[in-house]
Amino acid sequence: MLPASLSADGPYRRVNTSLWSRVGRAAWSVVWLCLFRPTPRPLHAWRAGLLSLFGARLGRGCHIYAGARIWAPWNLACGDGVAIADGAEVYNPAPVSLGHHAVVSQQAFLCAASHDYGDPAFPMIVAPIRIGAYAWIGSRASVQMGVTIGDGAVLALGAIATGNLDPWAVHGGIPARRLKSRPRLYGANANSAGEAP
Repeated sequence: MLPASLSADGPYRRVNTSLWSRVGRAAWSVVWLCLFRPTPRPLHAWRAGLLSLFGARLGRGCHIYAGARIWAPWNLACGDGVAIADGAEVYNPAPVSLGHHAVVSQQAFLCAASHDYGDPAFPMIVAPIRIGAYAWIGSRASVQMGVTIGDGAVLALGAIATGNLDPWAVHGGIPARRLKSRPRLYGANANSAGEAP
């Protein structure tokens, strides 16, 4: 019997271990190592092209840096102007989406998977991560699976988001909690912010 968290209406599901997924991961690892990682800093369009070739859905003007690690490009969706910095890791056996102009800073960790500690076999479980438009994930901050980061939210340096974060607010600490409001950007609202493609 499945634990409540893995029931049909629970928030988590088991990871896809199909042959296609394993072959895709192996091929992407080679491409990342040989054609993505060694590229000069300004070649954002080249790296975006490689990610798109493997199924990533990227908006215009995304800056995915050479030192960023994307586990499964086919589970990545980014709106326009998204930046994922060197050393950031997107561990995405489940979908990860970033709204327009979201930023993931150096060594930040987006983790869309965990293990079911209620089962002695510790099977992997996954849940999507959604990061809103104009949100900023600070350096060395972490976002756990199943979390939604609201539009314009800031997750401070080294903080860990274990639950959803309010829009247009600064959050910090472990676990992250709301610290203060953040002024809305001129012209940024729920209708203009947009969703990842």
